[in-house]
Amino acid sequence: MSERVPARLALEDGRIFHGRHFGARAEVAAEVVFNTSLVGYQEVLTDPSYCFEAVTFTTPILGIYGVPGDLDAQSAQPRAAAILCREVCHRPSNWRSQESLPAYMERHGIPGIEGLDTRSLTQHLRDQGSKIGVISQDDSLSDADLVDKAKAAPRMEGLDLAKVVTTNEPYAWTEGFTPDTHPWSQNLPAPQAAPGSVGKVVVVDFGVKYEILRHLVARGCEVLVVPATTTAAEVFAHDPVGVFLSNGPGDPAAVTYGHELVRELVAAARVPVFGICLGHQILCLALGAKSHHMKFGHRGSNHPVRDHETGRVLITAQNHGFAIDCESLAATPLEPSFTSLFDGCLEGVRHKQLPVESVQFHPEAGPGPKEAAAFFERFVSAIRGAKVGAKQVAG
Repeated sequence: MSERVPARLALEDGRIFHGRHFGARAEVAAEVVFNTSLVGYQEVLTDPSYCFEAVTFTTPILGIYGVPGDLDAQSAQPRAAAILCREVCHRPSNWRSQESLPAYMERHGIPGIEGLDTRSLTQHLRDQGSKIGVISQDDSLSDADLVDKAKAAPRMEGLDLAKVVTTNEPYAWTEGFTPDTHPWSQNLPAPQAAPGSVGKVVVVDFGVKYEILRHLVARGCEVLVVPATTTAAEVFAHDPVGVFLSNGPGDPAAVTYGHELVRELVAAARVPVFGICLGHQILCLALGAKSHHMKFGHRGSNHPVRDHETGRVLITAQNHGFAIDCESLAATPLEPSFTSLFDGCLEGVRHKQLPVESVQFHPEAGPGPKEAAAFFERFVSAIRGAKVGAKQVAG
């Protein structure tokens, strides 16, 4: 076990939380948020949507099953700024574990603080809203110095973080779900269709999770991932049968190039366009809706949403600090499709005439429940429906 070095979390509003350092020795400033998931810390760490966020885990102990290599990772590297927890396990015990969580974080340059009063911190964030905070192990700095650093740090509002996490070049993704990628599961997360049988799908990478790509491949999509700044002309040059707008971090209002892309894709009405998380927000903004920064957001694996079409309640994985104003949909061609049963937040939309849909929650989970994965089936069905329609018009 490494030396127990004191560490502090200083929030912009002056609150100071004390604990013990683990992971990398580094000082970072980030938006401090909380996540209520009991497991899935590696997936959270590597989810690009957590870029510029210090994640407070409400579960009492973190890291007991270690880090099982790269199979659970949702991107090529950790993207969260820091982890805050009550206790971290330094000696994990699990048949899949390859290293401890503190060792993994140290290797990737991610700092953490354990020994925090996470109940008090979570209640403060819930009551006062998410705050910018500074994580530091430097005992030469006063509390006031750290608070000043937090006040001077960038705000999440106005930040375009999609450009930070997106791919630089297009690439093909071919991995679906197999016993090799999911050795712990008797039942794979999705049905296995013939590779490429649906056709080419362009995924616009605003911070895409690997699990999204796996779900598309498993359903027969030939997946091509393209940078966030890709234009509509460049997308259509690949002759796709559908376009998928990925999740990602930051303020959706700042991703103006994404708005322009979606407006052109929808105006062309050539292929189905679906989106998740940031992709959902960008789609809505592109078609005239408005967004806002939430008080403390939705982050966890147990969020209930109601399907407006069926009345069914789904338990979903969520990670978003911005939301679309439901009232603003009145001036758009979109209508609500899902609503949060926690606070009434808009959780999905569909176009009134076109095969264009999006959801705020994460149907791919990673981590979380799988019951919302039917969203990918809807996408594939929309593609097949569009193909039939095109043949009828041609005939």
